[in-house]
Amino acid sequence: MSILKTIPPFFSLTQPGQSRDGNNMSKASVSKVVLAYSGGLDTSVILKWLEDEYDCEVVTFTADIGQGEELEPARAKAEKYGVKEIYIEDLQEEFVRDFVYPMFRANTVYEGEYLLGTSIARPLIAKRLIEIAAQTGADAVAHGATGKGNDQVRFELGAYALNPDIRVIAPWREWDLSSRESLLAYADAAGIAIEKKKGSKSPYSMDANLLHISYEGGELEDPWQESDDAMWQRTVSPERAPDRPTYLELGFENGDIVSVDDVRMTPAQVLTRLNQEGGAHGVGRLDIVENRYVGMKSRGCYETPGGTIMLKAHRGIESITLDREVAHLKDELMPRYAHMIYNGYWWSPERKMLQQMIDASQATVNGEVRVKLFKGSVSVVGRKSASNSLFDQAIVTFEDDRGAYDQKDAEGFIKLNALRMRIAGKQ
Repeated sequence: MSILKTIPPFFSLTQPGQSRDGNNMSKASVSKVVLAYSGGLDTSVILKWLEDEYDCEVVTFTADIGQGEELEPARAKAEKYGVKEIYIEDLQEEFVRDFVYPMFRANTVYEGEYLLGTSIARPLIAKRLIEIAAQTGADAVAHGATGKGNDQVRFELGAYALNPDIRVIAPWREWDLSSRESLLAYADAAGIAIEKKKGSKSPYSMDANLLHISYEGGELEDPWQESDDAMWQRTVSPERAPDRPTYLELGFENGDIVSVDDVRMTPAQVLTRLNQEGGAHGVGRLDIVENRYVGMKSRGCYETPGGTIMLKAHRGIESITLDREVAHLKDELMPRYAHMIYNGYWWSPERKMLQQMIDASQATVNGEVRVKLFKGSVSVVGRKSASNSLFDQAIVTFEDDRGAYDQKDAEGFIKLNALRMRIAGKQ
């Protein structure tokens, strides 16, 4: 018997075979679904709901992208509900190498602040969902994103780009569990374990990976309310950070960090180390109200210690290795690129085209950057490139440049650039 039959009437869902607007859903055509499964409240409810409402086999996929949680409990929960095919995969290296690093080559920031920690993980998850669906012969994929958020768009645009014929099931757009309180009640009726944040009405809506942790919901829904300092997990409060700074030397090759303090590391190892160093100094906290793709404003808090260091350092090495107009063109295109990632267009032809240009610009972005971490801040205090530096001390010096630059040349340069303004000024 479906658990929906045993819960109070105000939890009633649509009739089998119908969506909330009454359209036929042809649920009988779905025999196997691959579910993006975290083992948390939402996806545990969805797992049970898919089995009951679609009468289908569910394959679970849990990605380890550095969320810092033990994933075996997700396997145990899936097994508890009779799941026969369970995929739990360590994708940390692929995540940083193929998604985080390419994004940071563009110095990507959304709306001037957000480093896109959640956004950049969704294309990888969508890719694996589609690949597992092909491997297992599944008819559909399913996710736990709500109908109010951005993730539904990101998952589904990615899925359709990679398999135009895939069926996508989004339970939050089908059922009548319209709030987290109703979801908690459903879980209780179904005997699903609930993890709550002590002292709050309901858990924060959190997303974690190797790049960041995000927090939404609870008291954060009031944009005037300051966040609880106990909420933060990866960073110490800047006020309680060490009184002495830490210096790191970061080695770059083709725009990517390949070493920390002269020790070569893999991409995931680099980000792990930077998270540790940045977190210890309170680097990377962010509290913003952002504009979601679906049209509403949302308040979120983010911790991105390693990414904050990466962005600052990357701009530092580019400052001496990139041609001025190349750097400025990248800066002009970056907001467009950031919107593509935030809105879910990672697998779009326009993002791929732009990525080729960005990657080509990084051929000369090689060298070392020295950063200083102190009390919540990260500063570039040194940069050098033995092979690609465009910084010519002989030209820029305030001392005798021994003829490297003829200052008289500036007169004609200025007059030519002022010509149109002088003509306009005579009108």
